[in-house]
Formats: sequence, structure tokens, C-alpha cells
Amino acid sequence: MYSYTYTTKGVCSRRIFIELDDDGVIQSVRFDGGCSGNTQGVAALVRGMTAEEAIERLSGIRCGPRATSCPDQLSLALTEALAKIN
Repeated sequence: MYSYTYTTKGVCSRRIFIELDDDGVIQSVRFDGGCSGNTQGVAALVRGMTAEEAIERLSGIRCGPRATSCPDQLSLALTEALAKIN
């Protein structure tokens, strides 16, 4: 099991806590801050998904006029986490 903490940029949430298994499958995601229902929903949807699939699905999603979003930040966090474990 691998745990990773990511500090977000440009969104309401402050940090994302991720746990991946040895095969890169997402075991848990927890956002610190942000829109509680939305971040809990995103976290529940990606549980059991490979990090690569989640990155592909979430990358580039925007929140209103912002250039990023909590899902996009999760894709960046997963990208960094994979780079550190590979």
C-alpha cells in the first residue's frame, strides 16, 4: 500500500490524501476542504479504479472560470503519486 498527500492549487480543497495498492489501484481518496458532497462523490467513484484510468477521465475538467477543478487536481495528484512509486 502506498499513501500520498498532494497540496492542491487553484481550487477550494487544500489537500488530497490518496492510497494506492501495489498495482496502482485506488484504495481511497479523501479531500481536505472543497465542496463536501462533490469531493466525496469523486472519491467514491474512483475507488477501485486504476490510477491511469482515473487520470484519463478527470484530467482537464474545469470548475467554472477556473483553469482547474478538484477532479483535475486529483488527476495531477495521481500522476505525481505514480511517478514516485514507479
